[in-house]
Amino acid sequence: MTPHQYCQDKAAASGSSFYYSFLFLDQARRQAITALYAFCREVDDAVDECNDPALAHAKLDWWRQEVDRIFENAASHPVGLALQEVRGRFGLARERFVEIIDGMAMDLQNSSYPDFPALQNYCYHVASTVGLLAASIFGHDDPRTLDYAHDLGIALQLTNIIRDIGEDARRSRIYLPADELQSFGVSAADLRAANYSSGFLALMDFQARRAESFYEQALAKLPAVDRRKQRPGLIMAVIYRTLLREIVRDGFLVLDRRTSLTPLRKIWLAGLTWLKG
Repeated sequence: MTPHQYCQDKAAASGSSFYYSFLFLDQARRQAITALYAFCREVDDAVDECNDPALAHAKLDWWRQEVDRIFENAASHPVGLALQEVRGRFGLARERFVEIIDGMAMDLQNSSYPDFPALQNYCYHVASTVGLLAASIFGHDDPRTLDYAHDLGIALQLTNIIRDIGEDARRSRIYLPADELQSFGVSAADLRAANYSSGFLALMDFQARRAESFYEQALAKLPAVDRRKQRPGLIMAVIYRTLLREIVRDGFLVLDRRTSLTPLRKIWLAGLTWLKG
C-alpha cells in the first residue's frame, strides 16, 4: 500500500464531511488535502483512543518528532511520507502542524474553558490551523484569503462543539465557556443528564448565533479573486452551516442524540456549491 492510498483509506473510513470537499479536486491537490486530513485523524486518535494520558502524550510527542522528520525528508509513517511528498509543492508550514498537535494536547490538559477567548484559542489550534493549511493546498492569490480560512475554521469547530455537546459532556469534556454556562444557569451535570431546560435552550441559541456570525465573517473576508480556488472550503462551509441550521430547527436536541446529514445530501450540497463557483 502506498502512503497516499493509506491516507485515502483513512479519510474514506472516517465518514467525515471533509471527505466530500475533496471529491472535485485535481489529483495533486486531492492527495495533499487527504494527507493533511489523515494527519489530523492520526493525532486526534492518539488522544481520543487512548485512556492513559501519559501514553497519549507520548504518542503526540512521537508525532512532533515525525513533523520534524517530514521537513527533513526523513519521515517514517505513511502519513508523514505522503506529507513529505506534497509539503514543498503547496508551501505547507511546519508551524501549523505543530500547532495542530498542540491543540490535541489541550484535550489532555483541559476538560473545560473559562471563557470564549480561551475556547477560541483551542478552536484556532484544532481547526483554523487546518483551514490555513487547506487554503494553501487549494491555492490563493490574495493573502486576505488566509483571514477567511482562519475564521471559517472557528465556525466549523463551533458547529462541531454544538453538535457533540452531550457526547463530549459524558466524556467529561465541556467545550462551552464556563462563564456562559453560569450566566445561563446550566451546569455540567445538566449536560450529562440531558436536561433540556429553558436556560440550556437559550444558551444554545446564543452559541448558534455566534457560530453563524463566524460563517458570515469568514465569507465576507474571502476575496473574489480566490473564490473558485477555495470552493472545497466553501463546500465545508455549506455542509456544516446546513448541519447547524438543522440542529436549530430540531430545537437543539444535541444532549442525547447526534444530528447528521445523509451522504446523499452532502454530495448534493457539494456538487451544487462547486457548480456555483
